Amino acid sequence: MARDPRYDILFEPVQIGPVTARNRFYQVPHCNGMGRSFPSSMAEMRRTKAEGGWAVICTEEVEIHPSGDHSPWAGGRLWNDDDIPVLAKMCDGIHEFGSLAGAEINHAGQMAANRYSRDVPLAPSHLPVAAHDPVQARAMDLSDIRALRKWHRDAALRAKKAGFDIVYVYAGHQLSTMSHFLSPYRNRRSDEYGGSLENRARLLREVLADTKDAVGDTCGVALRFAVDELMGDLGFTSTGEGRDLIEMLAEEPDLWDVNISAWENDSATSRFKQSGFQDDYVAFVKEVTTKPVVGVGRYTSPDAMVSLIKKGRLDMIGAARPSIADPFLPKKIEEGRIEDIRECIGCNICVSGDNHFVPIRCTQNPTMGEEWRRGWHPERIAPKTADESVLIVGAGPAGLEAARALGQRGYRVTLADKASEAGGRVAQERRLPGLAEWGRVVDYRTYQIGQMANVDLFLESDLTSDMLDDFDADHIAIATGSKWTADGIGRQNPLGLDIADGATVLTPDDIMSGVKPDGHVVLFDDDHFYMGGAIAEKLRRDGCEVTLVTPASEVSSWTHNTLDQHAIQKQLLDLGVRVVTAHNLSAIRSGAVDLACVYTDAIQTIDCAATVLVTMRAPVDDLWQPQPDLIRIGDALGPSTIAAAVYSGHLYARELGQPDKGNVPFQRELINLTAT
Repeated sequence: MARDPRYDILFEPVQIGPVTARNRFYQVPHCNGMGRSFPSSMAEMRRTKAEGGWAVICTEEVEIHPSGDHSPWAGGRLWNDDDIPVLAKMCDGIHEFGSLAGAEINHAGQMAANRYSRDVPLAPSHLPVAAHDPVQARAMDLSDIRALRKWHRDAALRAKKAGFDIVYVYAGHQLSTMSHFLSPYRNRRSDEYGGSLENRARLLREVLADTKDAVGDTCGVALRFAVDELMGDLGFTSTGEGRDLIEMLAEEPDLWDVNISAWENDSATSRFKQSGFQDDYVAFVKEVTTKPVVGVGRYTSPDAMVSLIKKGRLDMIGAARPSIADPFLPKKIEEGRIEDIRECIGCNICVSGDNHFVPIRCTQNPTMGEEWRRGWHPERIAPKTADESVLIVGAGPAGLEAARALGQRGYRVTLADKASEAGGRVAQERRLPGLAEWGRVVDYRTYQIGQMANVDLFLESDLTSDMLDDFDADHIAIATGSKWTADGIGRQNPLGLDIADGATVLTPDDIMSGVKPDGHVVLFDDDHFYMGGAIAEKLRRDGCEVTLVTPASEVSSWTHNTLDQHAIQKQLLDLGVRVVTAHNLSAIRSGAVDLACVYTDAIQTIDCAATVLVTMRAPVDDLWQPQPDLIRIGDALGPSTIAAAVYSGHLYARELGQPDKGNVPFQRELINLTAT
């Protein structure tokens, strides 16, 4: 198919200092949980994006010195020349497709506890480190500042030697020593590096000049800066010092990479922020500089991208999460296949991988992080090994992905579900407050299989075990999902709860199916991900009085890994949900519940008309029980995240007809102990 001429502007080249980007698609620096710990995985992931059409592909943060050691976080590292080969491999892969490689070199200062190097952390002023370590950063003296400048310069030269085309000076997200010097609340110095904005910006200006002098003849020099910290007068604002700094340094970098701070604001989930939510904050930058500007906003629509360029808001379309969900997004626009774009759903499951120091994963793109490890490509898959048919029972995220991938391989696939719409759990969860974009998991897959003549989807088809025998499929996969349980079994109560006769006990499935309790509702969240908070919000918006009880010290505690815990708890408190933390639900009586303090076991009783239990899910495996030789995938095998269900379905599709790969069915990065 030919590219729509409306999108021609997106494929114009952009000059960035001495280098030229082949189009306007720019993968901004983003973490990936791989970095120096899984370098082959990291390099192949970035290479795949270059193949997919991104003109610029950048690293995550790359440490420049042991005094800015982020261990155990799996980022990049350029402490000395020994670190060059890992990054050179990434650059070679990016250059293979004519794209530019960018290095976000950084000294993390107060953000790094130096757990591995054991150096004393550095900061503009004496302050505890941001990590919850009993460690303080010491105030840098002038010799420390001179040393820091040298470390940056040396790292820039190493980046050039590794093959990078763009070298960053990083002053964003309050994650760098330079941003700490800029900060009016972190920098309390009284010398020439403190006080006025001009003084606080002195180090940034010096490092920028040093970098230009060191590598500016062949590398573009980018400045990444958060124009607004969403802290009012305490921090930078886009109408105050954020704008002032852009004006002060307007023409000094070769490219401005602008966003907002902190990370949970810059990468806000779709539950709380829509695509393009940063536009108004960064729109002024193009007014005060002639240099190219890149910004982000979880853009997936080419029409929105074109609008930003034509309005003079941005020169390049920045992306982290959309490039993860679909590494081939630019190529699909270029080839006139915009309906094939796997749009990011903004769930931030990608961030959770990085927070756990393991390779990144994605709800929409099950191949993310598996490009090297399993050899999975986001657009290509091995053809079928035999002329066979597959029956998949259950059209939830696992079943849909299995059907889509098997259909792509060329198998004859029948996908059946007893519900009247496809999607399984996602069909229900997309209707919860703020989760509408999660429906893209279903929409993308139903569209794709709808274009395949070899895949049939049958809804309202309640199959029995006998029907499976009569179907005569060569392969059968059970993808019937799971259901929330009403017995209270979970992490805190592995034997379940004492539930009195006559007590009204509900589950998230009941609430999502339309049950609305009368009177006060106690919701017990022992799941700790998004469901408890989302159900509490729905009940409150439906007019119920709600008390959320959790054994954790905060609401939806696991969502720290997806950057929205604070937003979830704030939303519930603003709505008037009562929150009781550090308490277990010890008994459910008719008209009341007993709560026990997790520290003292002290009991308090709360009157309520109904209790909603968000504790655990049980696989729906009644079709599997009579035939345990059948394959189960997704939640029917082991209830987990939507991302895990999609991955399970994709894994099944990839492995069908393939030889057994043994105990470890993927490549590992093994240490060579003979190396010196």
